[in-house]
Amino acid sequence: MQSTLHINAYSLRFLAVFALVFSMWSCEDVIEVDTPSEDPRLIVDALIRVDTTTAFTNVRIQVSQTNGFFESIPPVDLQQITLTGLEGGLSAILLETSPGVYEQDISTPALSSGEEIFLQIDFENEFYVAYATYVPAPQIDELKQGDGFLFDEDDTEVIVRFTDIPEEENFYVFDFGFGNFLASEDTFYEDQEFVFSYFYDDEVETGDELTISILGADAPFYNYMNQLVEQSEDDLNPFQTPTLTVRGNLINATEIDNDEFFDNVEMENNFALGYFAIVQEHKASLTIE
Repeated sequence: MQSTLHINAYSLRFLAVFALVFSMWSCEDVIEVDTPSEDPRLIVDALIRVDTTTAFTNVRIQVSQTNGFFESIPPVDLQQITLTGLEGGLSAILLETSPGVYEQDISTPALSSGEEIFLQIDFENEFYVAYATYVPAPQIDELKQGDGFLFDEDDTEVIVRFTDIPEEENFYVFDFGFGNFLASEDTFYEDQEFVFSYFYDDEVETGDELTISILGADAPFYNYMNQLVEQSEDDLNPFQTPTLTVRGNLINATEIDNDEFFDNVEMENNFALGYFAIVQEHKASLTIE
């Protein structure tokens, strides 16, 4: 029996379109984008917040390492993290409690005595160091919700009132949660009560409880936080190398062999990201209505 294949004009048009689509799909190339890269750099979160009403402070330092674009930042396996009081009042080794997180409960009076504290991080046959001295902070006198807005009627206003520590040049860092910080100096409200507003956009809703902190700061930590806040506000292209790397106070001291010479001028690009600071923290909370 002879079989006959019948293909009408509609079928031919369908086959032609299918062949065109298939050829376009099968010839699709994978485009690989070269992103800027550099050697991995240590990242250290060593902001120690002290509540002087407690006998012990949980010192928690988190360490990770930079990685390429589109990749997770891995925790770091360190040899050791130590805190030492230069006058011999403090000596502590932090223990790893989870990947990249090192903790130890340390006497609050030892941290807040005003003694200069030395941090050393041993990593891959090198060591990073920084100094910090406890910085006090004032209480938050009042925290309340306002009804104003900045750019949008959906903004949520919180009003903060506090009194500057008298007879000193003071710097403060406010932590508003959600990764929002504000650095302030007392140039225009020295020795006075100060009231200001902070606005949240769409991050908070009715019923949310907000906890806001005021942290003490010295001038270098204030400058560091100011730069961080400014850089975080820039709308950077993710494929563009950032124009600014905010440098903290952790340096690679492996090649420094003079106890009286604390500098790595000859290795100016060999440093860890992050900052080591010991600051008093006062908190206040409110529920959004």
